Amino acid sequence: MAEVINDAYTDLVKTSDFNELKEIVRNLSLTMEELAEAQKETQKEVSRLNRALQELAEAQKRTEQRVEELAEAQKRTEQRVEELADAQKRTEEELRKLISEHAETRRQLGGLAITVGYRLEDEAFKALPKLLKKDYGLVVKGRLKRKFVQDNQGQEIEVNILGEGEREGEVYIIVGESKSQLSKRDVDDFIRRKLKRLEGVFPRMFPVLVTYMISQPGVEEYAQEKGIALYYSYDF
Repeated sequence: MAEVINDAYTDLVKTSDFNELKEIVRNLSLTMEELAEAQKETQKEVSRLNRALQELAEAQKRTEQRVEELAEAQKRTEQRVEELADAQKRTEEELRKLISEHAETRRQLGGLAITVGYRLEDEAFKALPKLLKKDYGLVVKGRLKRKFVQDNQGQEIEVNILGEGEREGEVYIIVGESKSQLSKRDVDDFIRRKLKRLEGVFPRMFPVLVTYMISQPGVEEYAQEKGIALYYSYDF
């Protein structure tokens, strides 16, 4: 009986150990499966990470390429700016030349205008005494001339045609000016710049304008309305 019990106990221990071993193996199998699943998930994460890194590398590559393109565009822009600056410099130089040439042209034209005006006045000096006597009964005393005189403000002004005349016992100072082309504005300027400034300097003035031609209709009548004698070059 004792032997039977001993053998049964012995068998029981062996079976228990085996069952425990099976449980350990089973648990180990489950752990290995979990590890395998975890490894699988890890590999998926690694794959996703690799793809993300690859995409990041591609984006970096595109960014670097874009930066290079922008650098090239900037270089072309700077080159274009330099070209525009050079063109601007040449334009300014040409403009300075044109301004200088224009100033010289104006100077020459101004000199020509002065020469023409002096020529007209020179002819007027010789012709006006006869014309004024015939048309207005004004007898010129002495010579007509160009002269600087003091205005009513004490400033020196040039009078292109200046002389003394007498009519019916009264003395007049002849004050005149020449214009190549005479306009109504020129008439007003003559009154403002000469006659008004000489009021009070001379007791009586006889204003005269001489011209080659008028630049607009009605100038002759306008001058007459202002009390100014008007003569053309062909009257001389």
